[in-house]
Amino acid sequence: MRCPYCGELKSRVIDSRPMGDGVRRRRKCANCGARFTTYERIQPRNIFIVKKDGRREEYDRDKLYAGMRKACEKRPLPTGAIDKLVDSIEAEIYKMGKVEVPSSSIGDLVIEGLKKLDHIAYIRFASIYREFTDITELKKEIDNLAEGKAAMPSNQLPLLPPEVVNSMIRYRGR
Repeated sequence: MRCPYCGELKSRVIDSRPMGDGVRRRRKCANCGARFTTYERIQPRNIFIVKKDGRREEYDRDKLYAGMRKACEKRPLPTGAIDKLVDSIEAEIYKMGKVEVPSSSIGDLVIEGLKKLDHIAYIRFASIYREFTDITELKKEIDNLAEGKAAMPSNQLPLLPPEVVNSMIRYRGR
């Protein structure tokens, strides 16, 4: 393992701890004495993602993480929530037992995970993933959330104040 500070190849493992599906190791550089952390994760086999246009590309955990992180940007989420969600989605992908997985399957897993985690992040991701063509489709999705067709996380503020939601429901009932 190369030291990130001086580039030395020799380091000593100070501490190892299991974490989820891998191992976390604290290391100390033999040259400069700097300490750094490495993570080891088992990669069962290569999985290819089949895109909408038929292209195939190798599964990339970092790409999945980046997309979810962008949707959750500036949201008050607990530390590590995105990592846990990526871990669970990745576990589901490997459980499928397929070498090729449609991108729509992964998108559906992300949508369901974000819906449970944070409604704003869900709407952000859904607006791109589901390719809403106009504002009415987006409004319909927000209405479904506002009407409670999806459970709202307890640590999240509602999309709209209750009085606005109630007035919208009354207005629609006329």
